Amino acid sequence: MIDHEKRVHQHFADSARLKHEAAAVLAPHIARGGALMAECLLGDGKILSCGNGGSAADAQHFAAELVGRFERERPELPAIALSTDTSLLTAVANDYTFDQVFAKSVRALGAKGDVLLAISTSGNSGNVIAAIEAAHAREMRVVAMTGKGGGRIGELLAPGDVHLCVPHPRTMRIQEVHLLMLHCLCDIIDATLLGDADDEA
Repeated sequence: MIDHEKRVHQHFADSARLKHEAAAVLAPHIARGGALMAECLLGDGKILSCGNGGSAADAQHFAAELVGRFERERPELPAIALSTDTSLLTAVANDYTFDQVFAKSVRALGAKGDVLLAISTSGNSGNVIAAIEAAHAREMRVVAMTGKGGGRIGELLAPGDVHLCVPHPRTMRIQEVHLLMLHCLCDIIDATLLGDADDEA
C-alpha cells in the first residue's frame, strides 16, 4: 500500500532542501537581477516576460505583481506578459512558426533599456530562445530563469544579462524555486523604489 503522507513529507523536505542549497548559489545573481530590473523601471523602461506552460503562468504572475502590487502600495509598474494574448499567439503560430510567438512581440514592444524576463525550466525552449535573440537585437538586457544546467539559453546570454539557473534536474522542483526567485525579484524592486521595510504582509 502506498504511503501518501510519506510522499507528501518527502516533497516538502526535498523542496526545502533545494531552496536552501540554491540560495547559497543564486542569491548574488538574484540580487543583481532585481537591481537590473529596478534600474530599468526607474529609467522609464518596462519589463516583458515570457515562458511556456507553468513558466507562462510564472511570467503572468510576475507581470501582475508589478502592474498591481506585491506587498506594499506603490505606483503601477510597466510589465507585460507576452503569453496572454491568445489571438496574437495563435496568429503568429499559424502564419509563421510557434518559435516566433514571443520574438515578434519583443520586436514590436521592446526598446533599448527594457528587460526581458525569459523563463524556461529546460533552457531549451525555442520560442524563449528566439525572444532572447530579439531582445538582444533591441539592446535589451535579459534575466533568464532556467534549470537543468541552463541549456541553450545559458550559452546565448550576453555579459550584461543575468542567468538564474536552478541546480536541479526535476521540473517541478525547478518551478518551485522559480516562484521563490520571482518573489525575491519583486521584493528587491519594491525595496529599491520604496525603501526597506521590516513589515511582512
